[in-house]
Amino acid sequence: MRDFMPNGNTHTKEYITKLFELPLMDLLMQAQSVHRQHFNANEVQISTLLSIKTGNCPEDCGYCSQSGHHRDKTGLEAEKRLEIQKVLTAARRAKASGSSRFCMGAAWKHPSAKDMPYLVELIGEVKALGLETCMTLGMLKPEQAQTLADAGLDYYNHNLDTSRNYYSQVTSTRSYDDRLETLAHVRNAGINVCSGSIVGMGESRDDRIDWIYELTQMPVPPQSIPVNLLVPIKGTPLGDKVLAEGRLSVIEWIRTIAVTRICCPTSYVRLSAGRESLTDGEQALAFMAGANSFFYGDKLLTTGNQSQANDDRLMAELGLTAEKAAPKPKIINAMTGKAEFDELPHELPEGCPLSA
Repeated sequence: MRDFMPNGNTHTKEYITKLFELPLMDLLMQAQSVHRQHFNANEVQISTLLSIKTGNCPEDCGYCSQSGHHRDKTGLEAEKRLEIQKVLTAARRAKASGSSRFCMGAAWKHPSAKDMPYLVELIGEVKALGLETCMTLGMLKPEQAQTLADAGLDYYNHNLDTSRNYYSQVTSTRSYDDRLETLAHVRNAGINVCSGSIVGMGESRDDRIDWIYELTQMPVPPQSIPVNLLVPIKGTPLGDKVLAEGRLSVIEWIRTIAVTRICCPTSYVRLSAGRESLTDGEQALAFMAGANSFFYGDKLLTTGNQSQANDDRLMAELGLTAEKAAPKPKIINAMTGKAEFDELPHELPEGCPLSA
């Protein structure tokens, strides 16, 4: 690797390409070595995802059953916002089962002004349970991002999904720059960024390389990076395409996880959609590749997931332990009277360069 390692933290597309081309065992060894420099080796962060507003989204994302553009083919029924007490019941259940982060997703292009008090209350109530909070609500305006930050939101998810070049094949109702703009608003408000991809949508390896390169060019790489494998849903354009043409190999997905870990060494790298189809051995390889976060629970928004009982069994067999929740503590600035929150959501492991 020395002959093409970049200087400092600058990752070139050539460097990322050569990482993808390494023999798999060499790539996994390097990814695991990088992982151990920045995280506790056998600790994983467990999240639970809940849909707080399902269906009839105005976006036309080609992979998503929640798009109103595809509902005649997918048959997904739209639902109203979940009542706050129902969300809190799910959050308590998530905490009891071992999750440290509770993620709430709404099928919106963006939240409206009337939604903001509801979201602020949810953040406060879930944090009061001792859970880290994450939301994915579509695009945000700067003032909306600041409102969520003031409420104490720990993470905001807004996936890039793929490369800039392939993005037009995914959706036509927003641009790649729209995505990057929302991430900038989130970052500027002081909320941790959660932004990942969906691989296996028919994109090329070059698209996966370009997506990882995009992450490395951000002012700070996302603190959390989900690497999803498309779960093809019949009736969605990209789902039908993949069902007809064939799915991406799991090994290529694992390669993508490993390269992401090497290029974004201090980020959580999360196993998300697609995990329900993995064998125990494939999941072990994904953890070896540097994944250190996954979604817990039988359902991810509208698609299936591994059962909690199976996850508990596999974690025990692999000797993995769950990271404890550490939501940002609320601090009142005596000078301004405004709420402030610690920058880092968790204690850094001993030996991490950022802890010095």
